[in-house]
Amino acid sequence: MLQEKYYVELERQERLLARKNIKSDFYNGVYDRYEYPVLTREHVPLTWRYDLDPKANPYFMERLGINAVMNSGAIYLNGKYYLIARIEGNDRKSFFGVAESDNGVDGFRFWDYPILFEDVCPEETNVYDMRLTRHEDGYIYGVFCSESKDTSVNDLSAAVAAAGIVRTKDLKSWERLDNLITKNSPQQRNVVLHPEFVDGKYAFYTRPMDDFIETGSGGGIGFGLCEDIRHAVIDEERMTSLRKYHTITEAKNGAGATPIKTEKGWIHIAHGVRNTAAGLRYVIYAFATDLNDPAKVIAEPSGLLIGPRGGERIGDVSNVVFTNGAVVNERQEVFIYYASSDTRMHVAVTTIDRLLDYVFKTPEDPGRSVECVAQRCKLIEKNLERLKKEGDL
Repeated sequence: MLQEKYYVELERQERLLARKNIKSDFYNGVYDRYEYPVLTREHVPLTWRYDLDPKANPYFMERLGINAVMNSGAIYLNGKYYLIARIEGNDRKSFFGVAESDNGVDGFRFWDYPILFEDVCPEETNVYDMRLTRHEDGYIYGVFCSESKDTSVNDLSAAVAAAGIVRTKDLKSWERLDNLITKNSPQQRNVVLHPEFVDGKYAFYTRPMDDFIETGSGGGIGFGLCEDIRHAVIDEERMTSLRKYHTITEAKNGAGATPIKTEKGWIHIAHGVRNTAAGLRYVIYAFATDLNDPAKVIAEPSGLLIGPRGGERIGDVSNVVFTNGAVVNERQEVFIYYASSDTRMHVAVTTIDRLLDYVFKTPEDPGRSVECVAQRCKLIEKNLERLKKEGDL
């Protein structure tokens, strides 16, 4: 017979899963933030954490604890919203689980089992941060970080990051493909597969890296083509959104969600990182690339799109927001899923129209304080003239 504590915890979890999310009072005209996280460690099924046999677990202890749920890939299929969440155990190992919702802002429930890939990489120690792409070839691809120990140096924390690739048609059966090889970049992380063929080839957004932490000499988000997705090899990476001094991408940047196709261009939702006295600060920004040349940036609004606010700033790695998943439904609503401080998942909701307006009409960063002030003064002058004309001044 199951312990009474199981039913107490199950009822508490059911209340959490049934809780309706509400829009916060945050306003900037671009998107709506929601009050509650959409996924946390408390959303993970009890059967993943506890041994329900009272003889084996008389005190009803967590046997396989969960530390955090974060950095989820996302996809919209058959009227439902799916997150492929990075779930980090108390043992620091990450794995993937599918959570499903009817409306995309609350009610996310994990499927019965996490995803277990075929074990084809014996050197692989950890996997995390999957991006989902519904490709025109008919498959749904997941591209994630495959991490292994760097045995070339005498440093226990040294690691090698590669882009692992899987594919599926139903989010249940997954085929593991070879890891991506980039001939000019020793390591890769934050890799995203473009949803369409480019010049008849598979296209990837990459992040050239010289080692596990430091970004490479490429200085931004890369773009490369390969012939065969099953054995993906990129000979040359072309740079797209570049890192720039004294901006939100100064320390590093990387692709986030799969780019969204619109009538004006591909909308990219990425992350940028800068150094502060308190450590690295991660934010989310947006830019657009050309429909026919998806490596060519055609619009890059100034500054951040989403930054950590309030309680979002607190967690395992503080002062961080990070996205690797966004979806568009049939009503042209855009759901941007983002993690805060490597701890929990949130959602911000906008529309294609609003996102286009933001990306193409928000001024670019002129690069210097004096020019930024002049830019702001022009806006103020225009607004004061407007208010005077309307009789409000």
